[in-house]
Amino acid sequence: MTISLEPTPPYDLDLSAKIFAEGGDEHIRTFKGGTFWQVLKVDDQLVLAKAKSVGTVEQPELFLDLESDIDVPDDLERKAKDLLSTILHLDMDLKPFYKAVEGDGVLRELTWLLRGLKIPRTPTVFEALVDSIIEQQISIKVAWILENRLIKAFGDPLEIDSQTYYAFPEPMKLASLTVEDLRSIGLSARKAEYILGSSKLASDGLDLEKFKDYSDPDKVIEVLCRIRGIGVWTAELTLVRGMGMIDAIPADDLGLKRCISHYYCGDKKITGAEARKIAEAWKGWRGLASFYLIMAERLGIES
Repeated sequence: MTISLEPTPPYDLDLSAKIFAEGGDEHIRTFKGGTFWQVLKVDDQLVLAKAKSVGTVEQPELFLDLESDIDVPDDLERKAKDLLSTILHLDMDLKPFYKAVEGDGVLRELTWLLRGLKIPRTPTVFEALVDSIIEQQISIKVAWILENRLIKAFGDPLEIDSQTYYAFPEPMKLASLTVEDLRSIGLSARKAEYILGSSKLASDGLDLEKFKDYSDPDKVIEVLCRIRGIGVWTAELTLVRGMGMIDAIPADDLGLKRCISHYYCGDKKITGAEARKIAEAWKGWRGLASFYLIMAERLGIES
């Protein structure tokens, strides 16, 4: 079945999904040949969602195809459509952000060059939390490899046309594993322990999704940091990716500090505190502004 989606303009799927082209896996989630696809879990049913742009940046429209090993009923279709809209952040209105940074010479130019770029989200807060744990103190490319291994080893499989696709594992599944299970895919013992601990909390009743309704990101960070292995950086990354809190900024991230330094400090080494001070000018949009800087660096854009 093909479904039409109309994102809030401006929107550029090619730019917004480009990040998945680097670390993506065709059996999990990726962006290739102008099409973004990901396995979604909706009401315990797995669905392969494929989205392709058929509109323009100013008049965006996506065609969404859903495939499964069952006939997809109308209610499942609607929920899958809503979930994909959440993942791609289709309802985000970028115009207030663009207006807010007009006085910043760097971001004014980058938002013009990257017009329509929206920051994607994970389907669940739990997935964002686990990903953020994996990404602690390692390169993003290595982290992507480990994240894909985790999904293929422990995620639920979906068979379509003799191909196997995988969805991110549920908290209960990860909670049932051992440290040795997680170490077998390349994780350190410490990260395995952190993931198991977080998974057990989530499977035992800690509702991570409720944090999406919190208006104060500092309160969410405070709660998340009570979990073993979760520090401020991991919590802030979880806020941006899993909750769509686009003012949260993981300022201690090495890659982000490098980007801020490149565009604002002449590539000199800066601290997390210095990065936060610079980012104060983007208050209300700090996470989104940071994403623009990261994508600009990856695309080799100079301001």
